Amino acid sequence: MNTWQNIQYKMLRSGSRVNLLIGINVFVFLLVNIAGVIDRLIFQSNFIDYYSGELLLLPSFLPRLASHFWTPFTYMFMHAGIFHILFNMLWLYWFGQIFEEYLGNKRTIGLYLLGGLTGAIFFIAAYNIFPFFAAALAGSTVVGASASVMAIIVATATLLPDYSLNLILLGPVKLKWIALFYVVIDFLSIAGPNAGGEFAHLGGALFGFVYIKQLKRGNDWIAAIAGIFKSKSKMRVVSKNSDRNDSGKPRQDEIDRILDKITESGYGSLSKQEREILSRASKDNEV
Repeated sequence: MNTWQNIQYKMLRSGSRVNLLIGINVFVFLLVNIAGVIDRLIFQSNFIDYYSGELLLLPSFLPRLASHFWTPFTYMFMHAGIFHILFNMLWLYWFGQIFEEYLGNKRTIGLYLLGGLTGAIFFIAAYNIFPFFAAALAGSTVVGASASVMAIIVATATLLPDYSLNLILLGPVKLKWIALFYVVIDFLSIAGPNAGGEFAHLGGALFGFVYIKQLKRGNDWIAAIAGIFKSKSKMRVVSKNSDRNDSGKPRQDEIDRILDKITESGYGSLSKQEREILSRASKDNEV
């Protein structure tokens, strides 16, 4: 299998929505920036840079937003530079893999999109409400997947707060401390030079936190939205109902108990049978 075939497999056939999202972000970044470099070198123009920013970034000015109504979606697949996309995609990969390991891949894209949309709402609201941003309102835009990535980071940390990642120089650090660190940094920076981005990050983080809290109560917002476009209902991973399930799928109360056990004691505390139940439930819910 050559490199291109390997990339295609990981994006489209591996089943991981994280790989698909990373692939889309990288493709858009390369497309826009390679075209921009060629435009500058050959045509000595900034046509690509100007119009990609004009048409794809999210503006805070409401009249402009009304005529660029697609930008709350497109901004979350754009990036301002190589390091911007690099760190966003690394965090998306690290936390997204953990998220999908425990909840399957059904919810990843929905969480990414809804986290990004919530970040967009926070950015637009902040710039139109707080007098501090009045002078910058007309020309301000926001760009990047950070709000979407923050939704996945905080959602994963809320689901598995005591799960640890080995960080360079720091060693094992629990997810809850990583997420809390970034939320605090974002909050302390909301009056700084990247205020719009920080508000978007906080919006994404809030959505990720609330989503997992609601999921544990049996309210799967992402599955509910997906269900609007489906005629056949799917089992929810978390529910308070304990109805008998004769289809061979794990019962709702079993999955609820296992997720609570993971939250309290970590994935390593599960028995082999409990791991099999969780794996079976995740596969039943993949789309």
